[in-house]
Amino acid sequence: MAVRLSRRKLLAGASAIAGASAFPMPSIAQKAPFKLGLLTVKTGPLAQGGIQMEQGVLTFLKEKNYMMGGRKVDFVSADTGGNPAGTKTKAQELVERDKVDVILGPLAAFELYAINDYVIQHKTPVLSLAAADDLTQRKPNPYLLRASATSSQAMHPMGHYAATELKLKRVVTVVEDFAFGYEQMGGFQDAFEKDGGCVTKKLWPPLVTPDYTPYVAQISDCDGVCQGFAGSNPLRFMKAYASAGLKYPVVTGETGGDDALLKSFGDEALGLVSCCPYTLDLASDGNQRFVDGIRKDFDVIPGFYAAGLYVNCQVVDAALKATNGDASDKTKFMAALKAVSLTDTPRGPVKFDHLGNVVGTFYVRRIVKEGAKYGLKLWNKTIKTYENVSQFWTWPEKEYLAHPVYSRDYPALRKC
Repeated sequence: MAVRLSRRKLLAGASAIAGASAFPMPSIAQKAPFKLGLLTVKTGPLAQGGIQMEQGVLTFLKEKNYMMGGRKVDFVSADTGGNPAGTKTKAQELVERDKVDVILGPLAAFELYAINDYVIQHKTPVLSLAAADDLTQRKPNPYLLRASATSSQAMHPMGHYAATELKLKRVVTVVEDFAFGYEQMGGFQDAFEKDGGCVTKKLWPPLVTPDYTPYVAQISDCDGVCQGFAGSNPLRFMKAYASAGLKYPVVTGETGGDDALLKSFGDEALGLVSCCPYTLDLASDGNQRFVDGIRKDFDVIPGFYAAGLYVNCQVVDAALKATNGDASDKTKFMAALKAVSLTDTPRGPVKFDHLGNVVGTFYVRRIVKEGAKYGLKLWNKTIKTYENVSQFWTWPEKEYLAHPVYSRDYPALRKC
């Protein structure tokens, strides 16, 4: 049986030997590798984002020579297949077979809901991109930290902007028929109607929809559209929308106008207004370093998915440094993760609320042709910045949490 020595005993032994020797001992750097797991999606309609998630992690690890907090990193990436059962199976493999110290991911809200009870039971720290609102709200998971956003967090400022600056009054919403979609559109509707707008109709295409034409045909009697598609689906929706000849302005959240899609969008996306916790045009050292790294390593234009995972790695690295590389006590390590506050990230400053969700900057962008870089023909130009955005937007926390989690039916449609 292998004998395991605590760091305290090793240091005590090292001190005793150093005292008896005329030569200084080398620093105790021979810690076991830190095991980092990733739950992502590499197949299906969400794969575009899932592949970027892995690229974001690898960009950070290559930049740091596969070191975090003074420890060598063993990285394990698992493809969930983009379904709840697959996600739970892969989470079990990462925890029980691979013995990971931390899980990054998963991508989709329904995936995070599927593994929530399991990671709580095993006290496994999870830094999720998945935006499942209630796991940092009414049913907080003490082992979950989210440095990206809840499903509704970007849609709150988007709803405010649509009502107050775009002056939209009547909006039709359209998004995939799953948890992320429900929570996105609930957040948009709540904030939009708070500022005087009205949602007239909600459309729910299945996640795997071959043709959006039947849904586009139902868009009428409005002065704007809010779409919340993810992965590669925004490309197909915007093409179907333009092909139908519709001219209503379109707004979206953190995935529907993702920077990584700019190379694939055509003129059908011109004018699309999005709100996102990351923007390619952020002029900061942290963002430039990230963009240069991912372009060098993978020859791709990064978006929210890649940036979100890069930031997650920065948070893990900072927490490991704060604990002198010790992640063995999961409760203490989780406390260190939640205490992290960073200024130099690709998305700007990040910190966390008492429930483990990010408080950070969100960017409203419009797709234009002017100012494009990196060989792109289209560009997300930032037109407004919202700082210190909480998951509760401008509502008092207790008031917000007294309402049900956003769903297909909440908020209800009202007569406009």
